[in-house]
Amino acid sequence: MSEEKNINIEDEELDAQPAEPSEGQPTEESEQTETADEEQTEEQPAEEKDPLEAALEEVEVLRDKYLRSVAEFDNYRKRTLKERAELILNGGEKVITAILPVVDDMERAIDSGEKTDDPEVLREGMTLIYQKLMKTLESQGVKTIDTSDADFNTDIHEAVAMVPGMGDDKKGKVIDCLQRGYTLNDKVIRHAKVAVGQ
Repeated sequence: MSEEKNINIEDEELDAQPAEPSEGQPTEESEQTETADEEQTEEQPAEEKDPLEAALEEVEVLRDKYLRSVAEFDNYRKRTLKERAELILNGGEKVITAILPVVDDMERAIDSGEKTDDPEVLREGMTLIYQKLMKTLESQGVKTIDTSDADFNTDIHEAVAMVPGMGDDKKGKVIDCLQRGYTLNDKVIRHAKVAVGQ
């Protein structure tokens, strides 16, 4: 009987002792410690970076970008000014190069004129040179303003004379062209000087 009591007492003592956690199972204390560590690590990065320092870094980055943009724009402005100056200085190079063959033809015609007295030959040579010059100008975008039986238009014509008594059908019409007008790429560069019926 005494042996049974001893066994029961030992069993009760064993039941009263807290169970030892197995190696793979975490205890309540270890769980609390881990959550506290996690909270501290989450708070640390926020505390490490001072808002003033972050703002100063951002200001420095933006300042650097601004200075680079200003420098790039200044370089662009200088480059475009230089290109514009060169264009103004050498802008007519293409046209001059196109007209030079006509000048060569004129020089040849002058040399030929000294050797012949036939006015018909000279007239024919001048006509050919004129036609070549007009083709060259047309290739550069120059066109003559047509005035034959045209209505008077202040955008392209300049009235230098009014001709009365031409009848109702000629009223407001171009009667005669005193000086040809020209357009360059559809822009009037010289108005045609005309006489207009009244």
